[in-house]
Formats: sequence, structure tokens, C-alpha cells
Amino acid sequence: MKNILITGASGGLGKLTTKYFADNGWNVIATMLDLHLADDLKAYSNVKCYELDVTSTASIERAKQQILQDFATIDVIINNAGLGYRSFVELAEDSKIDTIVNVNLLGVIKVCRAFIPVFRAQKNGMFINISSVAGLVNLPLGNFYHATKRAVESFSECMSYELLDFNVSVCTVQFGNAPTNFQKNVAQCQISEITSYEEMKCKINTILTKKTKKNKDLTCKIIAKLYDIAENPQKSFRKYTIGFDANFMKYLRRILGYRLFNKLIKRIVLNK
Repeated sequence: MKNILITGASGGLGKLTTKYFADNGWNVIATMLDLHLADDLKAYSNVKCYELDVTSTASIERAKQQILQDFATIDVIINNAGLGYRSFVELAEDSKIDTIVNVNLLGVIKVCRAFIPVFRAQKNGMFINISSVAGLVNLPLGNFYHATKRAVESFSECMSYELLDFNVSVCTVQFGNAPTNFQKNVAQCQISEITSYEEMKCKINTILTKKTKKNKDLTCKIIAKLYDIAENPQKSFRKYTIGFDANFMKYLRRILGYRLFNKLIKRIVLNK
């Protein structure tokens, strides 16, 4: 049986992916902040849970040592842990900026840094870094989330060159708004007295809510694709785009260029 490590496995896409891999015969190393959230995973004999805070080097190292005692090898790591923050730059809070950068970007970096030696010693392994359509295009009110996901894209591609000689592959996965708990837990800036800000936030929230409800089958497609990627690793760096929304936005941005794309978003989304 192959072994896969998944961060942020206590809920949302992470937990669903954990169950899918377990149901399909993989051993799953499910890592999370709070082990109390893993009660429903105890029914799986091939799922083992570990406490791991992706923002803490010490926590990652503790979990790593425990994992390596239990598993001789790790075949795949999915850097799934992530969160959202929807805010105007002017109204952003230091603590929330720090948190989203620490989780979405530095968390990926720190987990990769910790487990590269494991993959290198094995002469085999794969990092699947979860990105987003936000890593491909820039949209209103996505300042901090988009910045972290774009950075994950750049980091992953750069890292892939370093690992070629060790048979360690790297890929990123982008998709749109999937109907999981992620969207419900997105932090937002405080209500503002600035009319323009409140009107824009209302428009964006409405659009994203509608999009999420329409994407009923997207979560299943994402999980199935993650499984396919893990089962069929490619040596060269790859970017996998899943779902109509993400693919449409990717090609639209590529065809129009940034100026026309920016103009289109202002007209359609913001009525400007």
C-alpha cells in the first residue's frame, strides 16, 4: 500500500480527500491542528492522525518524527491546509494578514522543507501543492488570498528544478469555489462606513455565493483528480486546473492579456 500525507485533514476538502484515498487502498497520514476533529476518521484502519501546525517548524518536526516511526516511506504529500481572507487593503488587520501568509504560503514552504530530505533519501516522492484559480488570475477583494496562492505557484515551480535529480516531482492544483466548509470559514474585514467598499463587498460576496452553489460536482472532481495525480506522478512540473470556472478564467486571461481582462472584470463584476 502507498502512503500519502495530507495537511489540513480535519475538515473540508482535506477530510474528504483523506476518506477517498483510504477507501481506495492508500494509507493516509492525516495531519491537523486539532485531533478532536478526527473522530469520524477513527473508523478507517488505514488512516492515522497526527497533530501538526503548518505554521510551526517545531510542530512539523515533532509530527515528522512520529510519522517516520510509523511509516517507512511516504509516497505523496498534499499541502492542503489553507484559509481565506476577504478584505480591502486599507481595512486589513495585521493578525489576519500574518495568519493567511503563515498558513497558505509559509506553511507549504515549511512542510516541503521538512520532508524533502525524506523524499531525497527515498529517491522518490511527490508534492501536490493546493493552489486556486486565485493563483492564476487576480480578482476584486482577493488581495491577500490571491497573493499567497500566486506565491505558492512560483515557489512550487522553482522548487521543482531543485528536486529533479532525486526523482521528486512537484505539481500545483487550481480550482474555483468548491462547496466545502472553506467558503463558510473565510474571514472578512469589518463593516466599513465607506460606501464604495461596502457595495463592492456585497457584490463580490453575492457572486461567490452563487458560484459556490452552482459548483455542486466540483468537489468530487477535485478529489478524483488528486487521486489520479497521485497514482500517476509526472516527473516534470505540472499545473492541473480543475473545473469550468478555473479553466475558463485561465484561458480568458491568457487570450485577453492583463489590460483587457482587467477591463472586463471591472465591467462585468463591478459595473465600472
